[in-house]
Amino acid sequence: MATAQADLEERLAKGLPLVGATPTDEQVAVLARFLRLLDKWNKAFNLTAVRDPLEMVTRHVLDSASALPYLHGISILDVGTGAGLPGFPLALLDPQRQFCLLDSGGKKVRFVRHAAGEMAIRNVSVVQARVEDYEPADPFDTVLCRAFTSIGGFARRCGHLAAKGGRLIAMKGRFPEAELAGLPSSWEAETVARINIPGLPVDRHIVVLRRREL
Repeated sequence: MATAQADLEERLAKGLPLVGATPTDEQVAVLARFLRLLDKWNKAFNLTAVRDPLEMVTRHVLDSASALPYLHGISILDVGTGAGLPGFPLALLDPQRQFCLLDSGGKKVRFVRHAAGEMAIRNVSVVQARVEDYEPADPFDTVLCRAFTSIGGFARRCGHLAAKGGRLIAMKGRFPEAELAGLPSSWEAETVARINIPGLPVDRHIVVLRRREL
């Protein structure tokens, strides 16, 4: 039985303010539609291991939205976006910024493009490419990833995509002490923040990296 739109909206409306978001009723409704669409596509294309749309609220939308206070600048790149996470919820909640969602998987990119078109999200562009092959016209103010690779690997593979003065943001689970020790010398941790996601009984951390000053 499909999860009702109203049930998703109620859980989103209660949960989002707890992670620092202040959504409008329209944004809550569109996020609920996004999750219902993800649930529909997931049955055919296995886009995410989370099967329950109400669980998707917590594990996908609230977790994604927790990065909002840490975004820097106007242009945001979501590397390895998968089913549009965290980039799609962030773009819906922050329409003043421009988001590019990058992934090499054809099925996932098709879903994200379809979702952006169906919901008329104008501040999202979607690119299918490996990060090593991606050559944007301009670098980004923020480059972020969620479950993409180690922090050191993220800096090495994606650091060139960040503009001068830009930031890299890694969304992690437990405090990534060993990963931080493996950072390349050109990058340093500006912020390491523990994040509390309501209803998610696991550790979550956000790591913000900046280039070292020469």
